Amino acid sequence: MTAFKPINALQLAKLRVSDFLLLNDAGVFEGYAKSELIEGEIWVMNAIFSTHAKVQFEIAFQLRLALQEVAIEAVLYTAGSVELSDDSLPEPDVIVATDHSGDPLPLAKVMLVVEVSDITLANDLGRKAKLYASSGVSEYWVADIEGRRIVRMWQPEPEGYANCDEMAFGGRLASATLVGVTVDLTGL
Repeated sequence: MTAFKPINALQLAKLRVSDFLLLNDAGVFEGYAKSELIEGEIWVMNAIFSTHAKVQFEIAFQLRLALQEVAIEAVLYTAGSVELSDDSLPEPDVIVATDHSGDPLPLAKVMLVVEVSDITLANDLGRKAKLYASSGVSEYWVADIEGRRIVRMWQPEPEGYANCDEMAFGGRLASATLVGVTVDLTGL
C-alpha cells in the first residue's frame, strides 16, 4: 500500500496553457485588467492607463499604415494572446502576424511583437525578451514610455536576441525583418 505524506516544503505549481485556458473559460480572471501565462506562472497586469493606451494605439496605427504601403500579407492584432509554448501565453500590446481565425494565436503565425512598457521595462527587456527570442519570434520591439524610445531586437537565439538597437520617439523606425516596413514615430 502506498502511503501519502504531506509535502513539508514550499513548492511552486506551474500551469500549462491548456490549464490556463480552462481557468479563463471558467471566468477565474474576470475583473482583472489583463492576465498572462509566462513560463507556467500567472501574471496579473495593471490596468492600461491613457499614456500606455496612446502609445499602443499610435504604434499599431502606424504599423498598419506601413504594412498597407508595402502590401505585406499580414494582420495587426492588439492585445491578443500568443501561444509561445506549452507553458507560455503572453498578451503583447501589438502583434503583426499572418491571418488566423482562432484563439490563441499560434507562434508560427507571428512576425513581430511589440510590448509597451511603463512600469514593466526591466521585465520586458529581460525575461520577456529572452522568452520571445527562445521561442523564435523573429522581431521584438519594446516601447519604453519613460525613456521615450523604442528598443528593437531581432535575430532570435536561445538566450536572447543577437541584435538590438534603439530609436528615440519622434523619428522613423524600419523593421529589421519586414522588408520595406518603416513606422513613423513622430506622433509619440
